Amino acid sequence: MAQLKSDFLKILTERGYVHQCSDTAGLDALAGKGEIVAYVGYDCTAPSLHVGSLISIMMLHWLQQTGGKPIVLMGGGTTRVGDPSGKDETRKILTLDAIESNKNGMAQAFAKFLSFGEGKSDARMVDNAEWLAALNYIEFLRDVGKHFSVNRMLTMDSAKLRLEREQELSFIEFNYMLLQAYDYVELARRYGCNLQMGGSDQWGNIVTGIDLGRRMGTHQLYALTCPLLTTASGAKMGKTAAGAIWLNEAQLSAYDYWQYWRNTEDADVERFLKLYTTLPLEEIAKLAALEGAEINEAKKVLATEATALLHGREKANAAAETARTTFEQGALAQDLPTVEIAGAELDSGIGVLSAFVQAGLVKSNGEARRQVKGGGLKVNDAAVTDEKAQLTPGDLVDGVIKLSLGKKKHVLLKPA
Repeated sequence: MAQLKSDFLKILTERGYVHQCSDTAGLDALAGKGEIVAYVGYDCTAPSLHVGSLISIMMLHWLQQTGGKPIVLMGGGTTRVGDPSGKDETRKILTLDAIESNKNGMAQAFAKFLSFGEGKSDARMVDNAEWLAALNYIEFLRDVGKHFSVNRMLTMDSAKLRLEREQELSFIEFNYMLLQAYDYVELARRYGCNLQMGGSDQWGNIVTGIDLGRRMGTHQLYALTCPLLTTASGAKMGKTAAGAIWLNEAQLSAYDYWQYWRNTEDADVERFLKLYTTLPLEEIAKLAALEGAEINEAKKVLATEATALLHGREKANAAAETARTTFEQGALAQDLPTVEIAGAELDSGIGVLSAFVQAGLVKSNGEARRQVKGGGLKVNDAAVTDEKAQLTPGDLVDGVIKLSLGKKKHVLLKPA
């Protein structure tokens, strides 16, 4: 491959963001002139984005840092249809109110990574409902549908995998790739967009958009995808046994977010420092060289830097300090996640198993019972040995009861 000239593609390549590119030389030349206008689409399927979306947000961040213009495309229109890519079954159809509420929730995270405004490289947020909701179906079939081959659409992974597994692919989902391709054309026409970025599972859809643009007379369009990340042990990014790692603090505290990165597997530390922080590569190389117990110091840097990007330096440092006092000093830190319970409930005694379920540390009494047998539950740092034990006001320490699952998950139970 020829030597890259643009800062944008150099940074993305060196830090591990690039999986496929439709025309590396052409895109590199465009980036070198500061003329990239790139978008990533986000369907409004949840009240917050999660860590799985972070890699594409970071790609938009680095685009802006190197003089390009990022466009965040909210899928207020496409969410009404549902993207079949990587899915084994049809997505649940959401109400318009739910889509709008999700869109407002998801939008909060972008301001932490991008600068929005009217300047040349300022980010812009757009909703594809602007053009999709008003489409005349007959005209759309005539003007856009005529450019699509059903034979070719059936070879796309999103359709092919469903059909091979004999799983239903609804007609509404089959239309999704037309709508995504049309989004690219509309963004090219309205805002001069010339690059679509996304996960590698979107490659077929993005290339289809490039082809539609050529057929409908747009300027040259490009595709750039990032790898679909899994952890070293094969787990999907952003998902844990406890649930999704949300980006909004209303869904996940800054402390729990910090803990997620602190618990990174040893083999992932260097890769995640490159992808999810803005630390210089030389500094990352020094951290990656740490071995044995010292790798934990690199994990703490990863956790603090990743949390600072999303929640701010103050909350990141507070989370790091909370972890230090909790784990290294064994002290009771008041800013651990807190769950309130009715004072009357505590006065009459609350079963220890039920308390752990209420705190969200386990999902059921049965799971709590299994943890007790394995020595995994603690109250105020003392192992729970009696599954029939009751928590009472006598267990309060400084007004709270500290519940722990293993060494790293802690919640404070506080009477309301």
